[in-house]
Amino acid sequence: MKIYTRTGDDGTTGLFGGGRVLKSAPRIAAYGTVDELNSWLGLVRAHLLPEETELDALLQRLQGMLFDTGADLATPLDSRARTVRIEPRHVEALEQEIDRLEAQLPPLKTFILPGGAPAAAMLHVARTVCRRAERHVVEAMQQEALNPEVLRFLNRLSDLLFVLARWLNHRRHVAETPWLPEKRT
Repeated sequence: MKIYTRTGDDGTTGLFGGGRVLKSAPRIAAYGTVDELNSWLGLVRAHLLPEETELDALLQRLQGMLFDTGADLATPLDSRARTVRIEPRHVEALEQEIDRLEAQLPPLKTFILPGGAPAAAMLHVARTVCRRAERHVVEAMQQEALNPEVLRFLNRLSDLLFVLARWLNHRRHVAETPWLPEKRT
């Protein structure tokens, strides 16, 4: 397979199952942002310690799920192309992971500032990229039919990324920084 095809030189891109759309279309912004999120998770994985194999394996699974999410977004619902669709079971798997990890953390009593260990700080960035992808999906859904489970999946994934950042800081004994609102005079 060639890396370049020249078919996008006119500002369009192909959808799975046929059809071309402008690269500026909301659907393309949505799955492009999912791709960016996937890259952030790869960067996080590159900053894990050798003993953090459990987290590495989880992030690798999430990266695979993000490829599925991008394929889902790139495939019109009425397409005959075979693709994996995000389903309720994917959302449930994220919820189970959130519950498992939160059980290992002290309760959250205040808002916290993003940061901590470098890999945890990158997870916070990944969370915000995930929220942006979610906003792009909402925008795209206003114009065309998309799988609604994708929206639920991204919503839950951003929650998981927040918990993962906290979990990693906790595991590395890096204190969370509480948000202290400025005092108004």
